[in-house]
Amino acid sequence: MSENLVDQDAVEGYYKKLKNNAKKAGYHLNADEEFTKELLESILINKDRYGYESCPCRLASGDIREDRDIICPCDYRDPDLNDFGACYCGLYVSHDILNGKKDLTPIPERRPSLDHRLKDLDSEINRFEGIKSTLDLPVWRCRVCGYLCAREEPPEVCPICKVSQDRFSRFM
Repeated sequence: MSENLVDQDAVEGYYKKLKNNAKKAGYHLNADEEFTKELLESILINKDRYGYESCPCRLASGDIREDRDIICPCDYRDPDLNDFGACYCGLYVSHDILNGKKDLTPIPERRPSLDHRLKDLDSEINRFEGIKSTLDLPVWRCRVCGYLCAREEPPEVCPICKVSQDRFSRFM
């Protein structure tokens, strides 16, 4: 990573904030601080470029609707942690990897193609159009951690994983 693409104080502040949030939520950042800060610098570059913090290891389109699944923490973080002990870019790691009980290995890409993601979105929309809910309020699901809440609108920030409101989708 070339130096001074992003203010290093901003990277340091982001690192401290993310490390604190991860710890509170039961996650672990990669112990290689230099590597982790390079990833965070790339995320901040993507934020400046696109307006959102897309994964530095995936090609963002610049359209938040297409990239919502790869905004850090991405929708694939938890399945990757469960299956491989780390997320795709290696920013988040399991307890075993953090403590050296398991080695960090390459993580296969699990993000579906754009066509597949759009088909899934269409089928999700169609599924809800045909359902008449008996609930007084819609149920919202955080796409990152799975938190559910019943209210008129999703919360501004997920109380569990701290992602923004736009990471929620209507569940029921």
